[in-house]
Amino acid sequence: IHQPLPLQPDTSPSFVKARLVKMVFKRYVEVGRVVLINYGPDAGKLATIIDVVDQNKCLIDGPANLTGVTRQVISYGRIALTDLTVKISRNARQKTLTAAWTEADIQAKWDATSWAKKLAAKRKRATLSDFDRFKVMVAKKQKSSIIAKKMKELAA
Repeated sequence: IHQPLPLQPDTSPSFVKARLVKMVFKRYVEVGRVVLINYGPDAGKLATIIDVVDQNKCLIDGPANLTGVTRQVISYGRIALTDLTVKISRNARQKTLTAAWTEADIQAKWDATSWAKKLAAKRKRATLSDFDRFKVMVAKKQKSSIIAKKMKELAA
């Protein structure tokens, strides 16, 4: 003869903690999400998701007059989602998208992000000549020697 267990909610610490966990993802594939293309002929350019095709692909548009990216279907593996979004409707026209980009000032917001600054620094380093790299090395040595002298003074 079995007696049924009383129906009480599980209040063990692990269960309580599980309810307090916040959402992990903050960037979603959605219409109006600004993306960075990281592979292909348009690599390094910004675009906007115009429509979701399926679970593997989406339709993006630059707008072409601002970013140089034409309307195309692209795989999610070739794009990186940014924190920026634009208020547009699904399958928005180029003119509507351009107006939304300029109104939201997306390019300036992107240029202010640390991600964009890091990419710009990487591009600049890639274009340095041998003599430029030498000058950078000398400057680093001078900086480290100044820091070492100051640290020695502070320690003494």
